[in-house]
Amino acid sequence: MSDVRHFRKVSDLSAKEIRLVLDDAARLKLEPRRDVLAGKTVALIFSKPSTRTRVSFSVGVYQLGGMPLFLGEKELQMRSSETIEDTARVLSRYVDAIVIRTFAQQDVDDLAASASVPVINALTDERHPCQALTDIFTFEECFPDPRGRTITYLGDGNNVAASLAIAGAMTGVNVCLSTPEGYDLPADMWAETQKAATAHGVRVWQERDPHTAVTGASALYTDVWISMGQAEDEEKLSALRPYAIDERLLEFASPHAVVMHCLPAHRGMEISDAVMDGARSVVFDQAENRLHVQKALLAFLLGADEC
Repeated sequence: MSDVRHFRKVSDLSAKEIRLVLDDAARLKLEPRRDVLAGKTVALIFSKPSTRTRVSFSVGVYQLGGMPLFLGEKELQMRSSETIEDTARVLSRYVDAIVIRTFAQQDVDDLAASASVPVINALTDERHPCQALTDIFTFEECFPDPRGRTITYLGDGNNVAASLAIAGAMTGVNVCLSTPEGYDLPADMWAETQKAATAHGVRVWQERDPHTAVTGASALYTDVWISMGQAEDEEKLSALRPYAIDERLLEFASPHAVVMHCLPAHRGMEISDAVMDGARSVVFDQAENRLHVQKALLAFLLGADEC
C-alpha cells in the first residue's frame, strides 16, 4: 500500500511531477484518446452535486479506455452502516482508482489511508487540487512563459483560493489574495502557502484593496461567495461586494490580463455578465481544461510510464 500514490492535495505531487502532468495534459488536449486505463474501472464517489467534476472525470476515464463507475453517497453504506476505512478496503478490491467529491478533507485522508488504489480529491471544503492544476494549465495557455507573473484572486478565502495559491507557488506563479478582513485563508492553510512560496522562490501575499491587488496582474480570478450548502449571508455578501470583478475593476488591471472563474458562477454577484462573457474571459477554457488535466493526472497515477 505504501507504493500507492494519492492526490489529496496539490503538494502530494512534487513540482517536477506537476510539470509532467501539465505537459501531458497539453498532449491529451491534442490527442484525446489513449488506452492507459484499458480494462480499468474508476469509482466516482459524489456527496455533492456536480456538473464539471462529474462529467469531466466520467468522460476522461472513458477516453482513456476505462469505465467510470458513479456512486452517489446515498448509494453507498459509507458513514451510515460502514466506516470509511472499510469502504476503502472493499472498493480497492473492485476498482483501480477512487475519485471522491465530498465535504470534509478528513474523509479523503481517511479513505486514502485505507485504500490500496489511488484516491483523488475532486473537492472538499478545504481543498480543490484538481481545479488548481487546471487553473495553472489554463494560465500557461494564455502566458506560455508564466514564471514571475501574478494571478490575483479576489473574494472569499476558500478551498479554491488555498489550492490555487499552493499550485501557483509550486509552478513559479505569484499569487495575490485579495480578501476582506474576516474572510482570509485559515491560519494553517496560510502557513502552508507561505512555506510553498518560500521553497519555490515566489510570492504569495495578501492585499485588502482590490484595485491595488489587480494592478499589474496577468489574471483576475474569483469564485462564488456563498458555497454549496451554505445559507446566504448578507453580512458576508456586503463585505465581499467591493471584490466583484466587473468592468470598472478590470480597468485597473493590465491590458493583457485575463479573467478566470472555476464555475458555477453567480452572475451579477462575484462577476458581471459583461466580464464573464467578454473577450478577456477564459472561464470556459478553464471548464474544458478540467477534462484534459484530470486525464493526465489519472494517467500519471495509474500509468506513470505513459506520461
